[in-house]
Amino acid sequence: MTILAIGATGRVGRHVVDQLVTRGAAVRVLTRDPAKASLPANVEVVQGDLLDLDALRSAFKGIDALFLLNAVAGDEFAQALITLNIARESGVDRVVYLSVMHADRSVNVPHFAVKYGAERMLEDMGFGATILRPAYFIDNDSMIEDVVLNHGVYPIPIGGKGVAMVDARDIAEVAAIELLRRVQVRGRLPNETINLVGPDTLTGARLAEIWSEVLGRPIAYGGDDPSGFEQNLQKFMPRWMAYEMRLMAERYVSDGMIPEPGDLERLTRILGRPLHTYRAFATRIAAAAGEPASARAR
Repeated sequence: MTILAIGATGRVGRHVVDQLVTRGAAVRVLTRDPAKASLPANVEVVQGDLLDLDALRSAFKGIDALFLLNAVAGDEFAQALITLNIARESGVDRVVYLSVMHADRSVNVPHFAVKYGAERMLEDMGFGATILRPAYFIDNDSMIEDVVLNHGVYPIPIGGKGVAMVDARDIAEVAAIELLRRVQVRGRLPNETINLVGPDTLTGARLAEIWSEVLGRPIAYGGDDPSGFEQNLQKFMPRWMAYEMRLMAERYVSDGMIPEPGDLERLTRILGRPLHTYRAFATRIAAAAGEPASARAR
């Protein structure tokens, strides 16, 4: 039993690999740069990317199931569809695909539309798939810790509807459980879609409050301004990507990412434990930054 993990070196993917290895699965990964991957010693590595057809075909040889995570990129749709075509060509029909919550509603956001297109392909071409639809990753906020800690502002325009932010470790563990469930069962399981959410649905103002409580000093919410958010992002990412992040933020502000009835209970049942919280993440960031323990305890 060998599982191919694509997107295995990022925030979620690396946790998926670790979860699979811990559970005794043989794992193969496809990565552009094996030297930077820092994977467990018993993980098989194939060098290449999703537009390198020879490497992709090699990676799929002898595979029983696929975990697919496509990073946001200008050619993300081509990467996703080529990978799924090669999977089908190779006889691999058991897939766990990392999509995004509200992929079918927010199709003006390019990477949401890509993921919804891949979902449709999985359904229409006969794959046996679990589609995981996470809300915003808690771990993404490690990128804004300097702004929070040193400038006293929570800068992401989350809005007032609320976003059920989810920890990468929870996403990865559900992915590993679903991969093994699909590999180990005889016969074909029905396709499923699982919303991956955190235990708290947080507004922008509430996130600033959490940081204030953890740090013991005021942290302001930067406000519901996706256009200003885009301008800040342009300083360190391509303009097309900054615009895409703006479109996503506009959806947070207008619609939020709110769990459906039963989502939290389902995840707790699958994991057999409580979900990780945003407060625990903020406390960990504060500790790593050397914030006084007395402040974090307030």
